[in-house]
Amino acid sequence: MKLVAAAAGALVLVCLLSLSLGARQIPLDQVVRALTDAEVSQEVRDVIWSVRAPRTMLGVLAGVALGLSGALMQALTRNPLADPGILGVSAGAAFAVVLSMGLLGIMTMSGFVWFAFAGALIASIVVYGLAGLGRDGMSPVKLALAGVAVTFLLSSVTSAFVLVDPESLSRYRFWSAGSLSGAGTQVVPQLLPFVAVGAVLALASAPALNSIALGDDVARGLGRRVGWVRVQGAAAVMLLTGAAVAAIGPVVFVGLVVPHLARLMARHGGREADHRLLLPVSALLAPCLLLVADIAGRIIAPPIEVQAGLLVALIGGPFFLVLARRQRLAQL
Repeated sequence: MKLVAAAAGALVLVCLLSLSLGARQIPLDQVVRALTDAEVSQEVRDVIWSVRAPRTMLGVLAGVALGLSGALMQALTRNPLADPGILGVSAGAAFAVVLSMGLLGIMTMSGFVWFAFAGALIASIVVYGLAGLGRDGMSPVKLALAGVAVTFLLSSVTSAFVLVDPESLSRYRFWSAGSLSGAGTQVVPQLLPFVAVGAVLALASAPALNSIALGDDVARGLGRRVGWVRVQGAAAVMLLTGAAVAAIGPVVFVGLVVPHLARLMARHGGREADHRLLLPVSALLAPCLLLVADIAGRIIAPPIEVQAGLLVALIGGPFFLVLARRQRLAQL
């Protein structure tokens, strides 16, 4: 519980910084006064409640979704390289969202989120099918390579589609980089039900994931319904990833980096990789990473904002290469 409390404290601190830092710096004491309805200028109150609070809440919800889905995918596949962005899930959701925008003219998150779910599901099936081909069957590296291949293919088709549709291009360009800016107050209530249901499904599967980590045969011997656990986990990943992509775009690497960080913190605390601990810690740390990237994007080159997804990719790209190399060496 100490680790969960520490992660929750870090998230509270990052949220306060997100409300304080930006084009206009607002002292933390004024942020606290605005949040507690104490006396503060109307300008400060408007900046916090109309602009930064929705942006911060969106970062928290999207981060929770990405962190949980990454930890869940790594547990279900027993693959340390698993991540919705790497295994093509995010790209499938993004492709379906762009199609709904360009072909059907759907512009609200509550409308195209269903397309995001369908795209995430289809992309997952294709990736797992490709990774299972061959005499040796599925392996972590083959799964990652199949995911990268599907991601590049879908990204290329998506780019080709938006290039021939200028209206879709203007809407897609900013969204695809993964940004929390421009989040209206209506986005968070639309996102909340999907993330809540996905989080409940993910956290409820934590005890069974500890058994699956020992192998499917051992899990069955312990009385776990492995097939049902995988269906439940797949439904959670689809809900969480689809909602996050629909809200902020196809942000990659959050679900890869954060679960490994949670495991590292658990080991330093003398705890084994218990998913009853790793899942909630990942859900708390992922928004920290996403919001820190968003804060950095606001302040490194004012008045221009650098999208959070780009900064997360700068961190996650080298991390993925190191993990892939270690995994490849382990198989030699």
